[in-house]
Amino acid sequence: MTRFSDDDGGANVFIILGTAREPGEGDALADVPVNILLQAPDEDSAVRAALEALGGQGFVEVDLDQIGVILEEPDDPTFEAAYEDALAGEVAVITYRE
Repeated sequence: MTRFSDDDGGANVFIILGTAREPGEGDALADVPVNILLQAPDEDSAVRAALEALGGQGFVEVDLDQIGVILEEPDDPTFEAAYEDALAGEVAVITYRE
């Protein structure tokens, strides 16, 4: 895996927020909220990697709403684990299902 860094030597960990739809779920109300954490050199690369990861998990339609850079390690346990996965070169996908 390739790790990407910004000019200061720190990791660029992006967080992308959106919704994704699974096969056979035609109603927009069935969309699953998702957060994706990953390392990338820029926003375009981050979006491409996020779409590939969601496709690999079986999602067929994705609507990405926001993208940002995480500036410090999160203190929420769910995001801590995903952040560590991103630092390790993985694409961490968090889904929110009822």
